[in-house]
Order: sequence, then structure tokens, then C-alpha cells
Amino acid sequence: MQLLAKMRIKELCEAKGLTQRYLADQLGIDNSTVNKWVVGENIPRADKLPKLAQLLGCTIDELFEKEA
Repeated sequence: MQLLAKMRIKELCEAKGLTQRYLADQLGIDNSTVNKWVVGENIPRADKLPKLAQLLGCTIDELFEKEA
């Protein structure tokens, strides 16, 4: 399965010093869900994007890698 967009969650977490566990707790989801986002197995539901962007200090657009 190929996703339409690649997420920058790992990079943004490292820049802010945040853990996947912290994101999961703040979003009210399981840590394994965040891990799937990080490794590219899944992407967040649209309703999670605003809070995720807020936590990571970026815009929703910045959560996604730009295609070359």
C-alpha cells in the first residue's frame, strides 16, 4: 500500500524534543497509532491534523513532505 503523502512527524518531533508517547497522550490515541504515522503505514485522520500541527509548532501543510 502506497500512501499519497509522506509525513514529517519524526523530524518535527525531534526538532521540538517531543516523543511519540507525548503526541499520543495529547491527541488521546494509542502510541502505536502515532508510530504508524511515523513509519508511513498510515496517516492521521483529518480531525487530528489541526491539533497535531499545533503540538508540533507548524502548519498542517508543513506536516507533509513536498514531493520532488
